[in-house]
Amino acid sequence: MNTDPQWLNWARELQALSQIGLTFSKNCHEVKNFQRLAEISAEMVQACTGFESSKLLESFSAQPGYATAKIDVRGAIIRQGRILLVQERSDQRWSLPGGWADVGEYPSAMVAREVLEESGFTVHPKKIIGVFDANREGRPLEFFHAYKVVFLCQIMSGEPKISNETQDVAFFDFNNLPELSPNRTNIRHLREIQAHLSQPDRSAAFD
Repeated sequence: MNTDPQWLNWARELQALSQIGLTFSKNCHEVKNFQRLAEISAEMVQACTGFESSKLLESFSAQPGYATAKIDVRGAIIRQGRILLVQERSDQRWSLPGGWADVGEYPSAMVAREVLEESGFTVHPKKIIGVFDANREGRPLEFFHAYKVVFLCQIMSGEPKISNETQDVAFFDFNNLPELSPNRTNIRHLREIQAHLSQPDRSAAFD
């Protein structure tokens, strides 16, 4: 169920229509109309949040082409029954290591690279825990729609190591977790990981 405020759903839809329209517009009249849709979307967000519409429009222009969901990949790494989490510098909270997917990489290679960069561990992705709609689990991850793919990974080598995005790396008991960074990792993701650990043949979860 979508728990976002209706104004945000409308603003997202207007922005997506604008982006798609600008991609396929054939004359200046169409371009002008679809640019105005983007402006209305940005103005709605500014009116409801105070965020500068000019900055939103700048962000919109950096997302050309057909509007589609962004992909966030996360690695679930278990050692002796404990889950690996990293502490984010941006909000001081904890999450599964991972981040936005880059163009040109296999999904498995992306999550392995993100885990190595953020935690110091070389891992081998074993299976997909789940594919989650990141915009329908409380406060939205971003203005843009996003999916989150969580992989169960096996440690091959390495040791805890911080990065420019993470300030601590540690393993935690599932029943004694630190404060989570909810837009990155939430209790639902961790419960699904636990379910896969107790049921190795469990199918991937999906929204």
